[in-house]
Amino acid sequence: MARAVFLFNHDAAHQVSHLAPIAGAMARHHPEVETTVAYASQTVRAQIERLVRPEDAARMDWHELALPRPIAAATGVLDKIAPVTRLARLRLHQPLFKASDAVVSTERTCLRVKRRLRPGNAPLFIRVPHGTGDRSVTFHPDHRQFDLSLVAGPKLKEQLVANGVDAAKIEVTGYSKFEGIDFDAQPDFFGNGRPTFVYNPHFDPHLSSWYDAGPDVLRWFVSEAGQAYNLIFAPHVMLFRKSVHISPEYKVGRVRPDIPDEALAAPNILIDTDGPRLFDMSYMLAADGYIGDASSQIYEFLMRPRPVFLLDPNAALGSQGEEVLPFLRTGPRVESVNDLGSAIGGWDEIGSRYRAEQERLIAHTFALSEVPASQRAADAIAAAIARRNGAL
Repeated sequence: MARAVFLFNHDAAHQVSHLAPIAGAMARHHPEVETTVAYASQTVRAQIERLVRPEDAARMDWHELALPRPIAAATGVLDKIAPVTRLARLRLHQPLFKASDAVVSTERTCLRVKRRLRPGNAPLFIRVPHGTGDRSVTFHPDHRQFDLSLVAGPKLKEQLVANGVDAAKIEVTGYSKFEGIDFDAQPDFFGNGRPTFVYNPHFDPHLSSWYDAGPDVLRWFVSEAGQAYNLIFAPHVMLFRKSVHISPEYKVGRVRPDIPDEALAAPNILIDTDGPRLFDMSYMLAADGYIGDASSQIYEFLMRPRPVFLLDPNAALGSQGEEVLPFLRTGPRVESVNDLGSAIGGWDEIGSRYRAEQERLIAHTFALSEVPASQRAADAIAAAIARRNGAL
């Protein structure tokens, strides 16, 4: 029997929702292919099991990417510099991948395995991007090495083709993270009737607003003017995993500022740096407006068009321009917390002003269909395996 390995080789759970529904659809719709789930930790496995049907989970073969304790201890120390633990898992569990017909992953570290295996013996390596962002790291030369990329919509396909990826190796299958999401829902985390904003800074030390302005954003919402609103502080989950962040893309390293004490105590501020609601869109659905910088979650937020404020204190986003970063067209770019505070008062009008552009960009980013994205992706994987094995 053919085998497809779904690789969850990350210690945080933010990538799980992009891949788990596809693994579930594979187990459900393609019994001719053994669906193996290779996971990094019990925490990651629990998140996968929350996202797949119990009957699908029962059809899967579960494989923990465990490391011997001495190796795990040593690599854990080095993870502050590079993803050493992830690379060690790939090396130790290489026989699993070698014995497979396809390895499906949200990240490119799996290509280390492909390079070590002889071309005739290597499985297909299939990529499912974990997000639909615009920044340059969305493309990496390694992406040309994948045998197949399954993307959310025409925007990302165009970006990959423009960077030299063979169009024949790209299929538009939709965005499986959206399955089961009620976009009309608006959870109320405060119960006070005030407008609610979500602040979603990225971790990249060059592009993120957190390093130069983030703590002051929280302080503004503590101030008298800011108390007219609620704030959900929901950063990219990797921001608070380290105290020092290094950007290989921009050759920049910075110390991450901490959350101000007064913000921790404020009744109109909800702070979550590592909880499950960071991944299930609860905060994106709860907010009346979005404050952010480089995170691709802006596109998830805009599935229901609403006001956007792009905080760019060192002009890192503005210097790249709208052609490179189309999301800059979705709302005003502000370079200081004072400017943000002044602009927020007109949040409702700003939402109306940018709505048409938001809707146009969302339609270009996500290919919606009556057939679930997870099923479209599973069908594409099964067809690729059949071609590899000469069945088509």
